[in-house]
Amino acid sequence: MSDATDLPEAENTGQASQGSAAGGNGDGSRLIPLPIEDELKSSYLTYAMSVIVSRALPDVRDGLKPSQRRILVAMNDLNLTPGAARVKCAKICGDTSGNYHPHGESVIYPTLVRMAQEWNMRYVLIDKQGNFGSIAGLPPAAMRYTEARLSPYAAMMLEDLDLDTVDFVPTYDERRLEPTVLPSKFPNLLVNGATGIAVGMSTEIPPHNLTEICDALIALIDDPEITIDELMEIVPGPDFPTGGIICGRRGIRQGYLTGHGTIVIRARAVIEEYRDNRYRIIIKEIPFQQQRDKIEERIAELVTEGKIPGIANIRNESDLKEPVRIVLELKREADPEIVLNQLYEYSPLQQTYSINLLALVDGKPRLLNFKELLQEFVRHRVTVIRRKTQHLLSKARQRKHTVEGLLLALANIDEVIRVIRTSETQAQAKERLMAIPCPAAMLARALGEEGFAQFQKERGIAEEYFLTPVQADAILRMTLGHLVNLEQEKLVSEHRNLLENIKEYNRILSDEKNILEIIKQELTEIKDKYGDPRRTEISDQEVGAFNIEELIPDEMMVVSISSAGYIKRTPVSAYRAQRRGGKGLKGARVDDEDPIEHVFLAGTHDYLLFFTNLGRVHWRKVYELPELPRDAKGRAIVNLLSLQPDEKVAACRPVRDFSLPDHYLLFATARGLVKKTALSAYGRPVRGGIIAIKLREGDELVGAVVTKKGDEVLLATEKGMAIRFRESDVRPMGRAAAGVKGISLIGDDRVVGLVVAEPDACLLTVCAHGYGKRTPIGASTAGPVADEEIEKPEDETEATASDEEVPEEETSVEEPEADESEEAEEGEVGSQFYYRTQRRGGKGIRDIKTDARNGPVVGVAVVHEDDEILMMTAKGKTQRLRVSEIRLVGRNTKGVRLMTLDEGDTVVAVKRIPAEPGNSADNRE
Repeated sequence: MSDATDLPEAENTGQASQGSAAGGNGDGSRLIPLPIEDELKSSYLTYAMSVIVSRALPDVRDGLKPSQRRILVAMNDLNLTPGAARVKCAKICGDTSGNYHPHGESVIYPTLVRMAQEWNMRYVLIDKQGNFGSIAGLPPAAMRYTEARLSPYAAMMLEDLDLDTVDFVPTYDERRLEPTVLPSKFPNLLVNGATGIAVGMSTEIPPHNLTEICDALIALIDDPEITIDELMEIVPGPDFPTGGIICGRRGIRQGYLTGHGTIVIRARAVIEEYRDNRYRIIIKEIPFQQQRDKIEERIAELVTEGKIPGIANIRNESDLKEPVRIVLELKREADPEIVLNQLYEYSPLQQTYSINLLALVDGKPRLLNFKELLQEFVRHRVTVIRRKTQHLLSKARQRKHTVEGLLLALANIDEVIRVIRTSETQAQAKERLMAIPCPAAMLARALGEEGFAQFQKERGIAEEYFLTPVQADAILRMTLGHLVNLEQEKLVSEHRNLLENIKEYNRILSDEKNILEIIKQELTEIKDKYGDPRRTEISDQEVGAFNIEELIPDEMMVVSISSAGYIKRTPVSAYRAQRRGGKGLKGARVDDEDPIEHVFLAGTHDYLLFFTNLGRVHWRKVYELPELPRDAKGRAIVNLLSLQPDEKVAACRPVRDFSLPDHYLLFATARGLVKKTALSAYGRPVRGGIIAIKLREGDELVGAVVTKKGDEVLLATEKGMAIRFRESDVRPMGRAAAGVKGISLIGDDRVVGLVVAEPDACLLTVCAHGYGKRTPIGASTAGPVADEEIEKPEDETEATASDEEVPEEETSVEEPEADESEEAEEGEVGSQFYYRTQRRGGKGIRDIKTDARNGPVVGVAVVHEDDEILMMTAKGKTQRLRVSEIRLVGRNTKGVRLMTLDEGDTVVAVKRIPAEPGNSADNRE
């Protein structure tokens, strides 16, 4: 943007004269240079958040948008309770617009109308009178012709609003205060649902049955650990005001578990034989948010177009008693079942409803599951009841204090009257009243034994007591009528009741369980008074169910995760094989602040288990990950997984089938611990993840492999040590166990790799500086281990001198791309065993030399002759290499150059590419 100096002289002079008044840059100019990108971003975000928070999304506590809440508050101000006379909707809309809502009454009336339509609201919040539209699609009458008042459900939502139960904020003109949320004894969001479209997000919360929701809330209070599947035994699914049939339960369960789901709703239709071999289809209920007349028109169009040729006549027999009754008479030769299926397929009689449980939680949009919706309502009601009780307790204590002063005055009325009569001013009378001593005995007679004991507990034990300023003011305001005996008895009774109320309030506030009991009692009363039968039927028959995996080819994918949490998948075919020692291909766009941290291969049909640094595990299908080009940065993983603020992915593992018998997930941590848990224990996805392993302080997860009976595993450390032991040496444990020692580490060494030791395969070890080696694993050399030894503490097996000090043999390397100075050592290639089996918990044997040339070990992989490997560096470069090009060498060697690195770059991961790219079912690294 140009500044003022670029303008013509006359124009510039005129503008400069206004520069100081307009703010400007301080040089007389009124133009402020501002990047348009920043201004658009700031303005759009402000607009978006305003729409999200102030207009489009409901609050999770009362289930209302601001416009709906303001209408109910305005009606409450007008005392339009369920027992009051209805008033014109024009009056309601005018008061709402003038007092609370700044967007005009033209948008208020449609909102009010919808809250009164029983085909849109499962439990209407507005008790209407007049034409408010119909399920046929007819519009409502103008607001000057209709009347309304609050329904009993809305009255429950406004109950206790004046008892300091919720926060209030100034209205748009700052003349009044409006509540930020309603106390909402009635679970409005859960039973009436909500629909809203904001900027970049939308919500679609279905309505439910009040009886079922009350039972589910009570069950949640009784058992906070109840699962969503157990809640679904109480609430099987949505209950729409228009009835209908929900086809299948899978979409409901998915929506309740994840917050996102899709269900299919069908109209309720029956087939009747009204003549010999003549049938008709009677439609009695239609899908939610569909209009009866438009459905009838669409069916007529389908008959005209010839898509449903079996219908002979369409007749609308709907009336006030039966709002939906569409009769379809069929031709004699028509099969009624086929015609009905055609109606479901082509007409609005079958609709897809998207569940999107998005609501404002603490002022921010949040996707919730079904249990979290229930928890948020209970949390809100706990807060409301606590604040209400605290308010009543404060009022009761203030009144008790005043009543005590009045009783004290009545007990010594002669002296009180004398002091007042002889005082010249009220201020003097107040001071003299406060100076009158009241003997403890007189006060005890006035307050009673229990009241005087409570008084002494608050004021302390003394021979005489004096009035407080508040009590003196109350005495001065006391009329002569209070001197009669009947009034004295009323004060004594009131004091006694106040003591009981204060005791009850303190009991409620002493334990949250008491508040929860009140909530349960309220829910039981609501259910008994307003509960009704379910309208929507849930069928076990799935409609249009298909397996999405059948449309997705099963191919190997390279999945990478950066340090900052960006993830992507790329077909393995995008990485062409290169010769050993090359510099690799450009991979993900990364910088020094966000290096690649995890790389692995998995089939598109595999489940991907994400193990986090907090010891939890999350699920995703590989095909659900974003597929991006090789050089793309990726997408933020927080958009895929429900990670906690301080949670990040530590390891990943592809799994094809969780139900394999006698299969286990075996974990290894950086501090050398291992843990084995049945694979089936991880086969049930839960939003937010489940516990995978209990990590000790300072430890982290390194890897996880799937093992079966008879397998052996191999741990590799950063300083080049390795240990091989049988998986049966690790007893099966629960998901929350911490594990047992797998290898004894020396100094600051740490475990970097875990693989299943295949006797006919080789172990590829790769170091940070691009060097590595391939050594045969060999057959098991361990003898049988007694079963009872598994439960005993394991002895630490020291590495033998021969294992530690294998002499090196230098061999020349005839690779044209390698450096001339590069040396490759070939050790005991002719030996029978290279990695002997040891007992778990030993120090292991030397695997590779980790000197200044090699750097520390970054990873290991089990490879076969026909396989390929994929290496990735911290700066995003990738190298795909044939295993056959890597020479077989012994254990205690330095290896050869596998990849030439740029200055400052290091290898961060190595992964095996099987010879058959589609075969990932064995889950081998």
